[in-house]
Amino acid sequence: MFLSDFRKEFYEVIVTQALFQCDHVQYTLVPVSGWQELETAFLEHKDQIKLLIKQDDDLEIPAYDDIFRDEEEDEDDSGNESDGSEPSGKRKRFEEDIMERTMKRRQRREWEARRREILFDYEQYEYHGTSSAMVMFDLAWIMSKDLNDMLWWAIVGLTDQWVQDKITQMKYVTDIGTLQRHVSRHNHRNEDEENSLSIDCMRIAFEYDLRLALYQHWSLFESLCNTCYTSASLKLWSVQGQKRLQEFFADMGLPLKQVKQKFNSMDISLKENLQEMIEESASKFGMKNLRVQTFSIHFGFKNKFLASDIVYATASLMENIEKDEPGTDNFIKALDSLSRSNLDKLHQGLELAKKQLRAIQQTVASCICTNLVISQGPFLYCYLMEGTPDVKLFSKPVSLCLLSKYLLKSFVCSTKNKRCKLLPLIVAAPMDVEQGTVIMVGIPPETESSDKKNFFGRAFEKAAESTNSRTLHNHFDMSIIELKMEDRSKFLDALISLLS
Repeated sequence: MFLSDFRKEFYEVIVTQALFQCDHVQYTLVPVSGWQELETAFLEHKDQIKLLIKQDDDLEIPAYDDIFRDEEEDEDDSGNESDGSEPSGKRKRFEEDIMERTMKRRQRREWEARRREILFDYEQYEYHGTSSAMVMFDLAWIMSKDLNDMLWWAIVGLTDQWVQDKITQMKYVTDIGTLQRHVSRHNHRNEDEENSLSIDCMRIAFEYDLRLALYQHWSLFESLCNTCYTSASLKLWSVQGQKRLQEFFADMGLPLKQVKQKFNSMDISLKENLQEMIEESASKFGMKNLRVQTFSIHFGFKNKFLASDIVYATASLMENIEKDEPGTDNFIKALDSLSRSNLDKLHQGLELAKKQLRAIQQTVASCICTNLVISQGPFLYCYLMEGTPDVKLFSKPVSLCLLSKYLLKSFVCSTKNKRCKLLPLIVAAPMDVEQGTVIMVGIPPETESSDKKNFFGRAFEKAAESTNSRTLHNHFDMSIIELKMEDRSKFLDALISLLS
């Protein structure tokens, strides 16, 4: 049996499954979305869970008791203070009880301090190392069991970190170079073999491609309008920005009729040198990083996808709000979409991703135009009111994180306040109206030199402790919390005081 976080270890799961299948190992997959589900699943299936490490490996994995504690142990059976008139025997037992309770409190404090230290090490910087999918692929390679499918899933896992801005550009480029060597090894064919490929073949290719979301499955116009980098650079939420977009197309010599139809339907003559044309014009409009190193995959002769296409599709499938289905069902559907035999599910994910990106950009434009992003001193803050279009989508953590990233980049491009350009951002949105809860995420400043480390997890924890705010730190990413609506004001005041 192995347990998997819905989001953070998604691509590792399918690589691990493939490894198990190579050795005909039976397993059970239990998706979990947070600490509570992890603890429940562990207690239900602990006899089946095995650590996939050698016995002599010292990985400093924390013990169960270092992380979880039974409620019975927390009960503080405080007694009444002595009034000085008790018999000596009772007084002695009373003093022993006092010493025992004092010892329990001390052990509790030591356990909490040790737990905070462990969680800080494991959670604060969880995204800043190598993708777990890449780690599992390296394991498969060492065991001589690596397949082209596993390599592709490792590539998508790395791309997911980059799309969500969880790793630096330098880390991304370095890991791309590592994967490129494996791609050459698995996909090297001579000319005769290339011409004799079957219609069901799978081929991975390294390439420089446009930094435009889903553009090969969308229209060029829609992709430019709904990609974070281009939308923020051109300031498309403003009338002047829309005018600059028209000038951008004119500079490339692309008719609006062509760019507004599906990419696959554009004239072949226009698509031949499209990347070079876009890159040349983009430089004139201040977009000098519109091309990026990536990988594409071909299924036969018809289907081609970029790694980022898969990232957007699977994320939207996992957080699909169109059908009221359990998170585990969405997880399985997203997992199935990674199989080349389920391309219909992948295309469904691409359509959902387009809706998600449109909703994000429309919300960003609304927040910028109505000045919803405000400076709170040490950080920027934005709250999405109940009734905001698509607000239900942003009750989901990945969608809210993507919105936060897009909003911060757009705000930095729109503001003239130099100090605000260097601030982190906190975004909050209604989560459960009936229970009166909000979901809140904090992201680091939008700077090129940023190491992507996020300190909001510890800050949220301390602010909640100091104000007795009713919070739930259930997400594996500790920079995401759930909070009671009526505690929001005092919680934010504590954060301002803490971070000032």
